[in-house]
Amino acid sequence: MTYSKDHIFFTADTHFNHEKILQFSQRPFASVREMNETLIENWNKVVGKEDIVFHLGDFSVGRGEAWTEIGSRLNGHIHLILGNHDMNNFNSACTHCFEEITMLKYIEVGKRGIYLNHYPFLCYSGAEKRIWQLFGHMHTNHNNRSDERLKLLLPRQYDVGVDNNNFTPVSYLQVKQIIERQIEDAKRLER
Repeated sequence: MTYSKDHIFFTADTHFNHEKILQFSQRPFASVREMNETLIENWNKVVGKEDIVFHLGDFSVGRGEAWTEIGSRLNGHIHLILGNHDMNNFNSACTHCFEEITMLKYIEVGKRGIYLNHYPFLCYSGAEKRIWQLFGHMHTNHNNRSDERLKLLLPRQYDVGVDNNNFTPVSYLQVKQIIERQIEDAKRLER
């Protein structure tokens, strides 16, 4: 499916209601409640009611009610790409919060092909043809940027998770700028 570049956002790894994520990802929140409220506020500051959001997994822990309470407070039409934590927590009571629920997705924004998945791909079709791959799962932040696994990524890949993006969804145009910068940096290193 082809989408307009003006009203599309990406995010991952919100981990709403997940107390252990505060320590695991060294998130700067005193409590899960503070984290949830900050994530919701940041989301609604940038995402409008009619915007499209691709959430690339690990939306929330808990069951139906917890997901519905959070989902009802978020702007936009949310497409969920399931993550590893979603597989343990998702149930049919949550389906009404999302436009679609899938394991992975290929979209086009204008003429730009983009693979969406919770996990970064080591190899993916079209990588050599300028197709991007957006992912979560890695919880990239200032503490783990030297992780050896991140060095394996191609310049056309980007972690759209909240830990890597000031706890806020990123727009297509922001991702485009970041990936273009990564490509230029890689070209400089090749010289």
